[in-house]
Amino acid sequence: MTRPIPSSTYRLQFSKDQTFADAQGLVEYLDRLGVGALYASPLLESGAGSNHGYDVVDPTRISAERGGPEGLHALLARLREADLTMLLDVVPNHVGVEVAKANPWWWDVLRHGRGSRFAGHFDIDWSAGPLLLPILDADEPKALSELSVQDGELRYYEHAFPLAPGTEHGSAAEVHERQHYRLVSWKRGAAELTYRRFFDVSTLAAVRVELPEVFADTHREILRWLDEEPGIIGLRVDHPDGLSDPGGYARRLREAIGPDRWLLVEKILHLGEELPVSWPVDGTSGYEALADVQGVFVDPSGAGLLTQFAAEHTGVKASSHAVEHQGRREVADTILAAEVRRIAALVPVPEAAPSTEEEPGEAADRVRDAVAEFLCGFPVYRSYLPEGREALDTAVAVARANRPDLAPILEAIHAAMLADPEGLLATRVQQTSGMVMAKGVEDTAFYRYNRFVALNEVGGDPGRFGLSPAAFHAALSAREAGWPRTMTTLSTHDTKRSEDVRARLAVLAEIPAEWVEKVRRWAARHPLPERSLELLAWQSVVGAWPISAERLAGYLGKASKEAKLATSHVEAVPEVDAAVAAWPEQVLGDDELVAEITAFVERIAAAGWSNSLGQKLLQLAGPGVPDVYQGTELFEYSLVDPDNRRPVDFAARQRLLARLDEGWLPEVDDSATEGAAKLLVTASAARLRRYRPELFRGYRAVPAQGHAAEHAVAFTRSRKLVAVATRLPVGLEDEGGWGDTVLPLPDGAADWHDMITDTPVDGSAPRLATLLARYPVALLVRPA
Repeated sequence: MTRPIPSSTYRLQFSKDQTFADAQGLVEYLDRLGVGALYASPLLESGAGSNHGYDVVDPTRISAERGGPEGLHALLARLREADLTMLLDVVPNHVGVEVAKANPWWWDVLRHGRGSRFAGHFDIDWSAGPLLLPILDADEPKALSELSVQDGELRYYEHAFPLAPGTEHGSAAEVHERQHYRLVSWKRGAAELTYRRFFDVSTLAAVRVELPEVFADTHREILRWLDEEPGIIGLRVDHPDGLSDPGGYARRLREAIGPDRWLLVEKILHLGEELPVSWPVDGTSGYEALADVQGVFVDPSGAGLLTQFAAEHTGVKASSHAVEHQGRREVADTILAAEVRRIAALVPVPEAAPSTEEEPGEAADRVRDAVAEFLCGFPVYRSYLPEGREALDTAVAVARANRPDLAPILEAIHAAMLADPEGLLATRVQQTSGMVMAKGVEDTAFYRYNRFVALNEVGGDPGRFGLSPAAFHAALSAREAGWPRTMTTLSTHDTKRSEDVRARLAVLAEIPAEWVEKVRRWAARHPLPERSLELLAWQSVVGAWPISAERLAGYLGKASKEAKLATSHVEAVPEVDAAVAAWPEQVLGDDELVAEITAFVERIAAAGWSNSLGQKLLQLAGPGVPDVYQGTELFEYSLVDPDNRRPVDFAARQRLLARLDEGWLPEVDDSATEGAAKLLVTASAARLRRYRPELFRGYRAVPAQGHAAEHAVAFTRSRKLVAVATRLPVGLEDEGGWGDTVLPLPDGAADWHDMITDTPVDGSAPRLATLLARYPVALLVRPA
């Protein structure tokens, strides 16, 4: 039976400031926009004030802040009235424990230790002694003196912890020593933590969802809603790579929800990687599509000069992959040292010991060294034993090449994992390699390797500078053939910068010499404490312009700490942090420079808008189910979270959509028309997908003909729909425009209509100068 899927989705970030009631008021707008489903962020009870919902504290209840079960029920009823459905985001890997009392399972574990009913729900190393809670100030002895016992709880400022039965008498220090847990300095979490967590976030404790009873407890409420609400069309699973057995979890979840629900996983695929065929899922949340769609708008010829300049400016000449390996190794040795230590304890040391003369401590250090190097060798986020061993083989080969002195230990790890692919060592390595990749690459290297940050995106590879039209068509054709029900995206709550920032920055690859000249002068005028941060900062200024000093300071403060070069979250350098925080005000207070930045952004703005519209159309019309992240139906220039989770002005979008429905064709200008041209493209494609779904089947490239053919990227779906976009618009203008370039349409048919401008198309091979005269994109349809 074919599983039903929506024509498209619209992602909403629910919080106390955007509730189910607020969403009810948006249903009419979403219906008019043409999307098929509301794609909801996690809805279970999460930490107070959470703007994302991934810190679930009680999986048995719908979030009260977001509107509770009554609010959700009312929202679903309103969606049904509009013939819309809902996709739910679920979090199986971890729960939030920042406020211990807010999480009843965690509170019970702290109170009763191994005797708690929920002790087995968490991945805790009880053999290591009391559970370590890294919440104290860095000066641990002084912080412990601040403990008190109040109302039957152990208190540390605003933090409260339960007391084990019969332990309440004596001083606070004595009471503390009698508990099943120990409060320690927050700095000790990286190396000594005794429970598995989400990446390096100690306030998100991992749960053992592979156990049937834990799966039942964590999914009971979500599954009840699926059973009772037919309007919930399916689930999107957060971070499956953190699970001990992602494939087993997917099979259990598929069995629980039935064969007809839509099931997606937030799996970050490396270039060329495929989902395991044994997973009964419909696809991913779409980052690989983001890389493909963006890539075709990036000019590969800009790579040489931008690479040279980055090396010159930073004084470091290194490939993106070298920087990535350095970042991965650094996080494995520091913020993920606890995970490495836990794996090392499982390695068969007698076989791995290189010398009988080695001291026990030295041998243990070498095993930890080998584990860290092995984790850094994976070419993808993780392997999925016993399916396929290519990633595992590559990991040991890369690690041996980098550290031949560790070869015996590396071989021991490799052999042990293959001998027992479902054993604890294999499980821990596979769970942790993804953590090392995410923290070492996404959250370290992507803030260090800053030659061209439009490429530094989740699921992308900064080493791949652009994508040819042929490679683009091959990728989309493969998606249609293999994963037609996967989600596609351009922006998410986790992207490093919004699609429109990346689209504007893509223009820099077409004018690298001009950009280099600007940065040289600007950086000399307002330097930062770290040279690679300067490259990131100036691209961020231009990409997100206009931007307030407050937003820019927040972003650069986070970026500098993620890069871990001049300062970091763990080892902050006050003078560096102060200089970074002051820089935005200095730049924006320089009137002459502001005028120059404004003039430069105006110089590249039109090309950036062209790229934005092109990306949006190719995603919306292409294979898979396109998602529109909240607010991105207009030009939207946000940076990484929390910047991309700011409130959306839906009233403006509703007003503009009403004008479009009256026949208004806005100019491609985000200042004069608030980005309505992008809204027009979004609504045109989304409505067509929803009401003419038969048009969006199949895939075939439609090559242009003429001297500017390389500047057009077009494809047909069902041979009755053609999407065409302009690529490398600066180069197109330099070549004198489209000239005599034409687009021969499928079957030589001449009865085509452009749905964006609502005008007929002239002939079976229209001139692109005419077809794209008003907008740099067109969506052509033949009569039914």
